[in-house]
Amino acid sequence: MISPTDTPFFKRLTALYARMDEAWKTAAAHYGFVCRGCPENCCETEFYHHTHIERNYLLSGLATLALPMVETIQAKAVDVCKARAATEVTGEPLRVMCPLNSDGLCQLYRFRPMICRLHGIPHELTRPGAIPSRQPGCRAGGHLFDSASYHQFDRTPFYTEMAQIEMDYRRATNNQTRLKLTIAEMVLPR
Repeated sequence: MISPTDTPFFKRLTALYARMDEAWKTAAAHYGFVCRGCPENCCETEFYHHTHIERNYLLSGLATLALPMVETIQAKAVDVCKARAATEVTGEPLRVMCPLNSDGLCQLYRFRPMICRLHGIPHELTRPGAIPSRQPGCRAGGHLFDSASYHQFDRTPFYTEMAQIEMDYRRATNNQTRLKLTIAEMVLPR
């Protein structure tokens, strides 16, 4: 449930999202990469999200949509969760489209979580006490990424700030529960 307590945290979150988006655009421009979807669409990847603030921000976006669109998204979410549950039994990999995606576009693009914003571009991440780890980016841009010099795209400051916002948010809302949900699970009818 969204409350007035959320507003200052949503402001911090959207400011962080704006910096993420700008850093992603700068890195993408360096490589000449434009995401136009691909056979291995990241919107078909099962990503888990761990922050209450992002879940509530996503739900605040869902609340802005017309009821028929919400019902369509939630029906898709139910189908996605059923399909994922079935593959847990068989152990088969599953690629299924995110319930927010309609005709290749995210219906809650402005409200999309951090991993949806950062995915695709070669990046680095430094865990506490470890050396930086570099990841290659998505396959769709592989030829572009391989033919250009590495453009520093360090996710560490974004993750660190997100963790701080989440800790402050959980303190303010007196919520110390852990979260591990896919977007489909987040938008299921309550």
